[in-house]
Amino acid sequence: MNKVGELGEKFVAQWLETQGYQLYYHRWRCRWGEIDLIFYEQNINNLVFVEVKTRSHKNWDANGLLAINHQKQHKLFLSAELFLSEHPELINFPCRFDVALVSYQQKLRQKNEFIFTLKEYIRAAFDFN
Repeated sequence: MNKVGELGEKFVAQWLETQGYQLYYHRWRCRWGEIDLIFYEQNINNLVFVEVKTRSHKNWDANGLLAINHQKQHKLFLSAELFLSEHPELINFPCRFDVALVSYQQKLRQKNEFIFTLKEYIRAAFDFN
């Protein structure tokens, strides 16, 4: 994980918290890969698995959306299943997979500082029901 990607995830996590979501895990890892963010959506009792794609403003893959192909979705689903098997107290919550597409630019005259913009937040971007 590069620094910009991690900062993009933190940016999305902060935004979701302002929307009333509660962070459950950041960067949960297993043999299938990593789930960037896992949130609890209080108002409707949902568990939300969030895939964050952070790209420079001049990117080639639709702000990261093209990177979330069927194979990536399948790995996220397997990871979510494993997460739920390790957290049986959450097994009865409805779950969904959201995608956050983030763009960044380097601040002028400040080498290691960036400006992040949430380009698109896709609720229920895909499912396996």
